Amino acid sequence: MNTRKPYPSDVSDEEWALISSYLELLPEASCQRQHASRDVFNALRYVVKSGIQWRMLPHDFPPWEAVYQQSRRWLSAGVFDHLMSDLRELLKEAQAKKSAPTACILDSRTLQSTPESGARAGFDAGKKRKGSKVHLAVDTLGYPLAMEAGPANEQDRDQVAPLLEKVQDETGGTVEVAYADQGYTGEKPAQAAEVEGVELVIVKRHPDQHSFIVLPKRWIVERSFGWIARCRRLLRDFERLIEVLVGMHMVAFVCLMLRQVSQLLWGTS
Repeated sequence: MNTRKPYPSDVSDEEWALISSYLELLPEASCQRQHASRDVFNALRYVVKSGIQWRMLPHDFPPWEAVYQQSRRWLSAGVFDHLMSDLRELLKEAQAKKSAPTACILDSRTLQSTPESGARAGFDAGKKRKGSKVHLAVDTLGYPLAMEAGPANEQDRDQVAPLLEKVQDETGGTVEVAYADQGYTGEKPAQAAEVEGVELVIVKRHPDQHSFIVLPKRWIVERSFGWIARCRRLLRDFERLIEVLVGMHMVAFVCLMLRQVSQLLWGTS
């Protein structure tokens, strides 16, 4: 029995009751299981929140090899995709919002490369940074609908087609309009959006704007990026594989949404 002192990143009893059925790919009493799923998930959350290396996991967690391997199994099985989708529906229901979104917001963030990710990094000329770019589509509450990642030299407008294709698959084709910044201007992204039955609306800055102003719709996805910026693992691209980079963002959003569900349903912090 694990009697270690809980870490602030540990999942609560209420949160675990919501997600345990998603994470237990094998029965808890299975002879192949050497470590409890909850302990492994807590270790993964600790890595994402603190930003430490896998090999530096505290010894009162399961061995880092077991945590990494199980995390990759969860990612390969699409566990966190299903969790994000169901948690999003739960949060909308708790806030009396329509379950089927008709609008989404697109944006991207560039992460500085590290020695682990440098081989696939690209140079973002706009932000003068070499690294990877994470492309995100969120609903009007800021919850993820689709996510892509690639070298930072990839243009935002080139990701409209794959992002919106995923969005329509996720929502059943209910999205009618997508808001984006001026990095998505041009005929090609507008046509790519039209193929998916979506109108691409560019939210432009005012020509006389010289200071920070909250722009309609665009602030929602910026807030989503701000939410997960508290996870130190996501401050740079520390991942050797691009699918793990996307997976770490998914885990961060799942942890965030779990906390919000807990606050709405049980008033916990």
